[in-house]
Amino acid sequence: MFILLWAGLVLWGTLRACSSCYGLAWCCGELSGHVHLVMGWLGVVGNSQGMFILWAGLVLLKQNVCQLSFSLLVFFRFDFCAIDSEKRPSENLGQVLFGERIEPSPYKEDTHIRWASRWDYILESMPHTNIQWFSIMNSLVIVLFLSGMVAMIMLRTLHKDIARYNQMDSVEDAQEEFGWKLVHGDVFRPPRKGMLLSVFLGSGTQIFIMMFVTLFFACLGFLSPANRGALMTCAVVLWVLLGTPAGYVAARFYKSFGGEKWKTNVLLTCFLCPGVVFADFFVMNLILWGEGSSAAMPFGTLVAILALWFCISVPLTFIGAYFGFKKTGIEHPVRTNQIPRQIPEQSFYTRSLPGIVMGGILPFGCIFIQLFFILNSIWSHQMYYMFGFLFLVFIILVITCSEATILLCYFHLCAEDYHWQWRSFLTSGFTAVYFLVYAIHYFFSKLQITGLASTILYFGYTMIMALIFFLFTGTIGFFACFWFVTKIYSVVKVD
Repeated sequence: MFILLWAGLVLWGTLRACSSCYGLAWCCGELSGHVHLVMGWLGVVGNSQGMFILWAGLVLLKQNVCQLSFSLLVFFRFDFCAIDSEKRPSENLGQVLFGERIEPSPYKEDTHIRWASRWDYILESMPHTNIQWFSIMNSLVIVLFLSGMVAMIMLRTLHKDIARYNQMDSVEDAQEEFGWKLVHGDVFRPPRKGMLLSVFLGSGTQIFIMMFVTLFFACLGFLSPANRGALMTCAVVLWVLLGTPAGYVAARFYKSFGGEKWKTNVLLTCFLCPGVVFADFFVMNLILWGEGSSAAMPFGTLVAILALWFCISVPLTFIGAYFGFKKTGIEHPVRTNQIPRQIPEQSFYTRSLPGIVMGGILPFGCIFIQLFFILNSIWSHQMYYMFGFLFLVFIILVITCSEATILLCYFHLCAEDYHWQWRSFLTSGFTAVYFLVYAIHYFFSKLQITGLASTILYFGYTMIMALIFFLFTGTIGFFACFWFVTKIYSVVKVD
């Protein structure tokens, strides 16, 4: 009642003081059942001078009893154009408020740009595009070099070796021969720690398919950079749904290694690598909660991720492991001897550690420039949307890891060292160590992060990425060497 009385007095006084009333508007709203908000304006025009009056009333109601009320009266004096033809939309407040003279937006939609190409203008305006093409060309040169080396080994050296081995008639000739044929009875011997290797292979297969599908959809334009978190959401959902391939691969290779503890194998496949990643991520999230950061993931989201993991991924892994153990083990082209062959003394270059260290250099050389832009997008708040480049580098990385591992595997087999399973996994997986070293260099040279919590966050998330990269590249190297070894021993005659 107080506000209505006050408004009436203001209106009556204004109408008497001015020659003509231009307009009156008011609105009344109720907030949460306790606060009544009344606002309005009254514009009065006399000749060429005008006065704008803004009044508002705020009443706090509680149990239908008015406890507090106040009013605000603001006067604005300004000139109106007397001639209608000279009026602009910004000058006539009343018509603007009622929407009578609001002009349409001058910006028009360009219907000629495809949805998948809507970010290309950013690519054309960025100075790093030439660097990206340089990175691609550098990677292609490495791939061509390795392809030439592998082709030379396959077409010349291996062809000569197989022809010479198949032409041997006497046992004396076989005893005088040396090289990779002499270890045919041990090359498929089960490796040490076969349980752990099979679990790594299952998790690596899951990550490989997840990355391939995610990047493929990103190249098609389905995962827009404008939709924050779409890439990560797609990756997590795909990882959850790809539990069946992980369980199948882990169970199949564990059975081929002669393992019988299938329950332990499937449980480790479900919880070992994902558990390490989740534990690291949970600790990082606790630090964010402690710092009061808005980047901390809500507790409900963590519960939802755990529900997806335990209710979808784990059952799918058990289904894949069931079919993997149900099938017969992988048949090898040659039989394995009962007594393992003694490995001769190795030179420095054919030992395990130097080969593993050298094997990760070339794959890392293909990705380090692309890695720089990825780290910039994560830690330097830059937009990354060049998924076409990233997908091409992904394919080059797969080819490079395969060829480098096959090349070193052939050299070790010629040196009569038949322990190729773990070596092939670690040779290409060592690329993750170079990735970790580069991330440390990036932290000290490019970033200006201060504080213990921020430093722990950086290295915590970097360790997660390094572990995923290790499983991904190691699985590629193992499968490449497995195909190579199976192929060469299937075409040679063995008594």
